[in-house]
Amino acid sequence: MSKIMSIETSDVRFPTSLELDGSDAVNVDPDYSAAYVRIIAEDGEAGYALVFTGGRGNEIVVKAIESYGQLIVGEELDDLVGDLGAAAKQLVHDSQLRWLGPEKGVSHMAAGAIINALWDVAARREGKPLWRYLADLTPEQVVAAIDFTHISDALTPDEALEILRRGEQGKAERIAELEQNGFRAYTTSPGWLGYTDEKMLRLTREAVADGFELIKLKVGGSLEDDIRRFELVRAEVGPDFPVAIDANQRWDVEDAIAWLEPLKRFEPFWIEEATSTDDVLGHATIRKAIAPMRVATGEAVQSRIIFKQLLQAQAIDVMQIDSVRVAGVNENLGNILLAAKFGVPVCPHAGGVGLCELVQHFSFFDYAAVAGTQDDRYIEFVDHLHEHFAEPVVVTGGRYRAPQQPGNGAEMLPDSVATWTFPDGPGWQELERRGLRAATRTAR
Repeated sequence: MSKIMSIETSDVRFPTSLELDGSDAVNVDPDYSAAYVRIIAEDGEAGYALVFTGGRGNEIVVKAIESYGQLIVGEELDDLVGDLGAAAKQLVHDSQLRWLGPEKGVSHMAAGAIINALWDVAARREGKPLWRYLADLTPEQVVAAIDFTHISDALTPDEALEILRRGEQGKAERIAELEQNGFRAYTTSPGWLGYTDEKMLRLTREAVADGFELIKLKVGGSLEDDIRRFELVRAEVGPDFPVAIDANQRWDVEDAIAWLEPLKRFEPFWIEEATSTDDVLGHATIRKAIAPMRVATGEAVQSRIIFKQLLQAQAIDVMQIDSVRVAGVNENLGNILLAAKFGVPVCPHAGGVGLCELVQHFSFFDYAAVAGTQDDRYIEFVDHLHEHFAEPVVVTGGRYRAPQQPGNGAEMLPDSVATWTFPDGPGWQELERRGLRAATRTAR
């Protein structure tokens, strides 16, 4: 037995705005950042997690993680890891901190960081990567981890058990397949809105040569630019190559429908975040108006409760879960099972520092234990900042390769954390010396 001794946090930021990596119609100058947390037990055992942000405000998430962390400092780590369903509820439903959400935004993501770090401990103890740890749980253990509060009208524990028990058939073979062949990826790397046409086309050619079977373009800056860029990409990849588009919540409902009409001729694979992710009925209206174009959303969906409504309203064709937007592993298990109940494929969001490393585990688990198919399923890939992680994601031939090291993939290299801790890390000091000013930098 060992008590939790401390919760260590770091405000880690990378100056991606200098090259406009990650730029889109709404997030015009992001600096990919991580509110990074380490749970440390008295015996030295540790668990890792992070919350992705776009730069300014990362310090707010760090402070929120510290507040949630105080709820478990001094508690026995074995007790928390031994019942991760109860541990998650203790954090998410804290009677005072939940007022800041409830179950949304900074507070929800901060609670999720602590929860994800506890799952990291659990997987490390078993010597397994998180996806394999989850796949090896019994259906009853998975269901016990899920909070069905406010979603039981759409998915009951019994229905979840039934889905998972069906998934037992052939699971061992699918795990072996994942170990050998991995999971299909798509890439957003060519499509950032701040890139020149030349850079976009060069990265598109490289993506196709690297084996990717789907690429994604950002849209919503100007319709004229969107048409020009899509024409260029179509001329490069041909009429049949799948190209998705992403507006990052740029439009109102009627604006989205009008904007998408002239883009239909390019046959987008899906339109992502056409409007606010909170606007369930707006998504349903858009989906009906632009059919057969598919509608996707999820990276900014704040909880399982919104996902439930999107599915009930038949508002989406693709669910895009995010590994750190909701309250950790427990809630994403519920999201995956909701998607399975409604027959909607899960294609996770991974556009941010550490998100590829984290979210791959959910698709691997989904295929192994829930959906049993990779049809219409991809994991997003962006080629940024992987070198800062203890186990960088591996994508070859357009496919994610199965993570091998124990844990959830969130552990960062100590030197990277030290170098890019904001604002006084050596990396930031060097930028200051060179007169380079990233967007996150504000006057002190």
